[in-house]
Amino acid sequence: MTITYEWRGEVEDAALDALHAEGFGYPAGHGEWRARLLRHSLGWVCARREGRLIGFVNVAWDGGDHAFVLDTVVAREHRSHGVGAELVATAARQARAAGCAWLHVDYEPDLRRFYLDSCGFRETAAGLLAL
Repeated sequence: MTITYEWRGEVEDAALDALHAEGFGYPAGHGEWRARLLRHSLGWVCARREGRLIGFVNVAWDGGDHAFVLDTVVAREHRSHGVGAELVATAARQARAAGCAWLHVDYEPDLRRFYLDSCGFRETAAGLLAL
């Protein structure tokens, strides 16, 4: 079956909430994803197979040169097949087309190879302040 990737695709709150809950290990119920995306994002990429949402990445931005990859998630049964890399590649193409010069990502140590090797990011120094 074919997997399709869509920039700023239709997002149903319940489907995205369920995908995030599975991917990030928290209970569903965070809701109102679409409203949040429309308010804060340059765009997002949805991956679908047979109409079902199987992957997602959000691209936030500063309104200028910098875009930020957030919430990359792929349904468990579709991981390790290139879906995540294509989500990020589509996000990068669209951010470039919007005039962004930089695409940033933060990641957990276990995702280092994915972002650096599969997606082409280079490692940089960064800081984080817990609020």
